[in-house]
Amino acid sequence: MSIERKVRMMAGSMILISLALTHYVSPWWTLLTAFVGLNLFQSSITGFCPAEKIFQKLSSK
Repeated sequence: MSIERKVRMMAGSMILISLALTHYVSPWWTLLTAFVGLNLFQSSITGFCPAEKIFQKLSSK
């Protein structure tokens, strides 16, 4: 699986998990959804994605 697909899968999973936590635990978990969305937005502008760098380092081992 490509790194780009891994990043998309992780971002989607984080959003779904945070929505479930918001519903069942606390509305404050929407901040996680906002953080993921903000990170996706900034990476589309700057081209820098921290998750991509992490996956690159993990796959090189």
